Amino acid sequence: MSAGTPLAPPGPSPVRRDELARRIRLLVGATIAYNVVEAVVALTAGTAASSSALIGFGLDSVVEVSSAAAVAWQFSAADHAVREAREARALRIIALSFFALAVYVAVESVRAFAGVGEADRSYVGIVLAAVSLAVMPFLSAAQRRAGRELGSASAVADSKQTLLCTYLSAVLLAGLIANAVLGWSWADPAAALVIAAVAVKEGRDAWQGKGCCAPTTAAVLPVEASADPCGCRPGCACCA
Repeated sequence: MSAGTPLAPPGPSPVRRDELARRIRLLVGATIAYNVVEAVVALTAGTAASSSALIGFGLDSVVEVSSAAAVAWQFSAADHAVREAREARALRIIALSFFALAVYVAVESVRAFAGVGEADRSYVGIVLAAVSLAVMPFLSAAQRRAGRELGSASAVADSKQTLLCTYLSAVLLAGLIANAVLGWSWADPAAALVIAAVAVKEGRDAWQGKGCCAPTTAAVLPVEASADPCGCRPGCACCA
């Protein structure tokens, strides 16, 4: 062992892994339950108001349910090795869900800009966006911490999708308020395009497996190969 070469930190113990897996299952369950309600309200209100941003937000909730369901499927396995084997497939499901959302919302936004339907005011949508803006950060942070400690890229990716909902809630809220108060109908499809752009980025990151914090399996980790003393793989942003 050469001088100045730090030892890789050990991963969590089997008992701790099981505890983290149970925590992630509970958080995923809460995320699914909330997003089912959110999707129904957003899609119903969005259809009534012809709001591409609100419909896009509702579809994002549907995507979050599919993403959380993929992680729930992964962590339904009691054996840690089986959960790891399911990781890549879960990430692919999350990524494809993001891409599908981005394509649909982008098309609907362009149609709205072209004058095919003008969004009406939606006070139900404003309330929904405000509630989501308050709830989602807590769910995301809790799952992200557990996923990083466990070294699960899919759990972290799913937490990022929940965090994305926070950002989208803020964008949606701004667009709906601008339309309701100022009469800026263009603000609705503009907000929807922001939702589509962010979804593309998150889908790409999930496909590439970014956002992970898997502990290295090597006994010794060279300094130049480590992005951070926590032992993240090169290029991993988990410790930022």
